Amino acid sequence: MDSNAISTESLKIFFGINASTFQQQYKHKLSNFNTWDQKDHAEDYLIFPNNMGAFLSIDETALSNGELYTFLTNKAACGKKGTIVGIFKGVKSSNIINLIKEHIDKKLREQVDEITLDLSSTMNVIAKKCFKNADRVADRFHVQRLPYDAVQQERIEYRWEAIDQENKAIKEARKNDEKYTPEILANGDTIKQLLARSRHILFKSPEKWTVSQKERDQILFERYPRIKEAYDFAQELKIIYHKCIKQVGWLKLAHWAEKVRQSDFKTFNTIADTLYNYDDNISNFFNNRSSNAAAESFNAKVKDFRRQFRGVVDIKFFLFRLTNIYA
Repeated sequence: MDSNAISTESLKIFFGINASTFQQQYKHKLSNFNTWDQKDHAEDYLIFPNNMGAFLSIDETALSNGELYTFLTNKAACGKKGTIVGIFKGVKSSNIINLIKEHIDKKLREQVDEITLDLSSTMNVIAKKCFKNADRVADRFHVQRLPYDAVQQERIEYRWEAIDQENKAIKEARKNDEKYTPEILANGDTIKQLLARSRHILFKSPEKWTVSQKERDQILFERYPRIKEAYDFAQELKIIYHKCIKQVGWLKLAHWAEKVRQSDFKTFNTIADTLYNYDDNISNFFNNRSSNAAAESFNAKVKDFRRQFRGVVDIKFFLFRLTNIYA
């Protein structure tokens, strides 16, 4: 295993080595950190042109105290050595575009066939300006999450309404010197509990519900048909992404967007506008059915690496260790 990946806490436990002392020795004596050719600008940017490939991903992640860095990665490396193409401080598109154009040859950039990204306008501008021949593909999971968030918003609004009604009923009972007894539904939930306990169910497909979940959702949908309507919209979009082929995928999305536009859900109208504004990126998914899962997976690796070292104290040294493994 690379010595960078071994946590200092593990060294302390298994070998009786003073963790802090060893880390300082490794940093200043054992590693080549002090002679690292990218050390001077490491905190601002790191670029590895040799790791370029035809299929890239771009995403942002927080390294320390919410400080965002933009990661450009090569999917072909599968999250191993050669994954990192570039790391850039912040998400300001103009700075990142200039750095990519300055340090990565135009011919290499023109060989990129596809780049996956989320629905961030910043990431879209970077991909468009730097990789002009590449198809930009909006991550399907970011698109699908929008209607599910809309469903949850409906549920939350009804839950607050139920809490407010219960508080008023309790006050009224006290005023009349009576004992308040909440309504108990067929499955044993109160209305407030029904709306709280339905949260995870509304993220799942009906075929994945358990018997008790089916009973709960049947009661929920009967009592709140508006939640059912929103949930059905979310399921329809999921089916389009799962089953449609390239030739009909975008057409189905357009029909779905028009259908939700005719509803009185403000949130779903906003989603329809998002589909329209990012139509090229979203429709490009159906070319190769590519997602940004590789970038999300690599973000998880970065966060786990950060956790092993109990946070990021020295950003330059952290990036040195990270790039030794993944670049």
